Amino acid sequence: MIEFKLTPEQELIRASAREFAAKHIAPYAAELDEKQEFSWEIARKMSEQGYFGITAPVEYGGAGADTLTYCLIIEEISRACAGHGVTMSLTNSLVAHPIATYGSEEIKQKYLVPLSSGKKLGCFALTEPNAGSDSANQETIAVPDGDSWILNGSKIFISNGGVADFAVVIASTNKKARIRGLTAFIVDKDSPGFSVGVKENKLGIRSSNTCELVFQNCRIPKENILSTPGRGFRIAMDTLDGGRIGVGAQAVGIAEAAYQASLKYAHERKQFGSSIIHFQGIAHKLVEMKTEIETARLLTWKAAWLKDNKKRFAKDAAMAKLYGSEMSTKVCHQAIQIHGGYGFIKDYPVERYYRDARITEIYEGTSEVQRMVIASYVLGV
Repeated sequence: MIEFKLTPEQELIRASAREFAAKHIAPYAAELDEKQEFSWEIARKMSEQGYFGITAPVEYGGAGADTLTYCLIIEEISRACAGHGVTMSLTNSLVAHPIATYGSEEIKQKYLVPLSSGKKLGCFALTEPNAGSDSANQETIAVPDGDSWILNGSKIFISNGGVADFAVVIASTNKKARIRGLTAFIVDKDSPGFSVGVKENKLGIRSSNTCELVFQNCRIPKENILSTPGRGFRIAMDTLDGGRIGVGAQAVGIAEAAYQASLKYAHERKQFGSSIIHFQGIAHKLVEMKTEIETARLLTWKAAWLKDNKKRFAKDAAMAKLYGSEMSTKVCHQAIQIHGGYGFIKDYPVERYYRDARITEIYEGTSEVQRMVIASYVLGV
């Protein structure tokens, strides 16, 4: 039986997240976007709601919520501010997940517990100047040295990079083995040789901190490996599979915000003696926007359901991200069109939604990579 219905608890959590985002995030979103400023105050309030440990196991301070519930919250947070949506998403999917799944008990106690409570923030460091879509092409190297590893290299475009207390870092421990020679480490911000480089000046999600990370003879305790040496690529791919569901939810949230703003504007804006919502051209745009948002939402929920029920979900996660991200850009494009000249200025939020939507087609695997992933499942190539 298929039932498209949230549980009463999920409905309550969704309503609570919407209320929280409307009160504590939305009023400050435009200002933080303009200043490119990460808000520690909002982060603190989100952690008090339990949003940074929503999927983490209860025994490590998390809520132990399912992936669908997590998606509901991300959508509502992203609807208010996409930058805070990505902060929540990466904390749960790119940081908490690999630690909870592959970390030792000591690592879970040291990193997952404070992460879940919001006492610490983390980041996920995979991308390099020459390792974007080809994530196996890692040039960051880790070599053993007694009871430590010595890390050298750099990472770019790291969300939370400048504000995180620690990083989950993928590095090569055996260059000749390529993907079988990658290893996942946890590196504390105060580790000797670890520094934060350039802060990126971005088109969108400007309230999310994005920086370069630099490692110069950075010493890491031997016990700070996730799983075992050589499993880094598998950990990274598993982490990104789950993360793509969160990006799908983020894209839906941005698009929903653009749709709601456009619906309101179409009722209020009058031309030729009538509200523009009565013009067929405008009405049809709104209908198409809503239909595509609902389609993307269901794709995202399906991927979340598959993950929660321990079924194969990588293809569906890629579909949710691919369709959701491209839908979000398209919906936000139409939102500006409905607003006309007003949509092009910062007095109206749709120009920000348009800028925010664009990144969802790029990070955690570009649309081109998603098509490759989907093709490997449905075409057998």
